[in-house]
Amino acid sequence: MLDISGLTVRFGGITALDDIEFTVDTGEMLGLIGPNGAGKTTLFNCLTRRCAPTTGAVNYLGTDLLTVRADLMARLGIARTFQNLGLFSRMSVRDNVLVGAHHRARAGFLGAGLSLPTVRSEERRLRDQIDGLLERLELREIAEHPAAGLPFGTLKRIELARALAAGPRLLLLDEPVNGLSQGEVGAFAELLSGLRVDFDLTVLVVEHHMGFVMGICDRVVCLEFGRVIADGAPEAVQRDPAVIEAYLGTAA
Repeated sequence: MLDISGLTVRFGGITALDDIEFTVDTGEMLGLIGPNGAGKTTLFNCLTRRCAPTTGAVNYLGTDLLTVRADLMARLGIARTFQNLGLFSRMSVRDNVLVGAHHRARAGFLGAGLSLPTVRSEERRLRDQIDGLLERLELREIAEHPAAGLPFGTLKRIELARALAAGPRLLLLDEPVNGLSQGEVGAFAELLSGLRVDFDLTVLVVEHHMGFVMGICDRVVCLEFGRVIADGAPEAVQRDPAVIEAYLGTAA
């Protein structure tokens, strides 16, 4: 599904990504790990066109992703969550999730402004679909509640629901269990495993929680200082000397 080749990003004299190369197969759940500053979020930003690479290529289902505008990512079937939650605090849970489905609406500015019957019908259709998604993520009971004031774990599920509302084929998750309790991490892993099957998703997940990554991912890629230092099965990557050194250092 995704083929990343020679991807390099430089910010002035700093090389954030250095000749990154790896692939993601259709239906795979791939974990992207590495110490802070390794370039994981920069890579996500390249894939969603929030950041322009210096050199390299990204092929997504036969499309040169680096030629596509950022606002067209959702139409290609790519959605993401963010390390820092980007929800609208005063909007209801349902409306926050509906934002993710904006590209699936066909009504133009004029039709929406006049509230034409076709527009109202489309809104009902989208709301019904979103309510089904809220039910699946156990958010239906708080659909009318503003996002503000809800527990952090619930906010994580709302952001996941918003990404799913876009109808993605490729889902990018940036530290989805960061800040969750151990019990919440286990529940989120179980939820994500089920959603992967239900929605036929390919998932690329950045996460520091090693138990979560090693327990749920088919394959793991480890970055250090913007370079790939390991790529393989979770058990193999976990035992890789270069990975251990990147996280724990070496004896003085």
